[in-house]
Amino acid sequence: MPAGSQTARAVVSGTMKDELARFGVAMEQSLLSEFDAIVEARGVTRSEVLRDLVRAEVVRARAGRGVPVVGTLTLVYEHHVRELTEHLNEFQHRLGDQVRATLHIHLDAERCLEVIVLRGRSDELQRVAEQLLATRGVTHGRLEIVTDEPRVTASHRHGHEHSHGHRGHRHKPARRRPRAE
Repeated sequence: MPAGSQTARAVVSGTMKDELARFGVAMEQSLLSEFDAIVEARGVTRSEVLRDLVRAEVVRARAGRGVPVVGTLTLVYEHHVRELTEHLNEFQHRLGDQVRATLHIHLDAERCLEVIVLRGRSDELQRVAEQLLATRGVTHGRLEIVTDEPRVTASHRHGHEHSHGHRGHRHKPARRRPRAE
């Protein structure tokens, strides 16, 4: 443990959570003032904002190692560019199950925005994003990823497997409401 840090255990409903470590941070006063403005605007604490920043950096560091991730690739493109729409569609079909969903929006008479939800290895999705972002007619874009590694927490250590998705069960049909006459 680094010098100058203290640890504390948090107990919630009888289960043990991660240990909290307290440590000091030195930074320029002008940077701290800007940081405090962000903290105040969000209505949270310095600790919460710092944790968010550290988590984001940890995700970026892991993503470079080919770990499982989910991500969104946002593209803005000129839809009148010859065969661009078809190329984007065919590219997504070639990716198969890596493409989980897409959202297509017409921004104006010339431009479209497409958000592609992807799942796979970080290095593969980065390669896919670079190819699509380099496509003629794509004017802006960005890949945003988060790790897809399961995180076992104290509340989920309960000795059996279960799915949080929709596999293995069916939804009851919706009841129809009588027509108002």
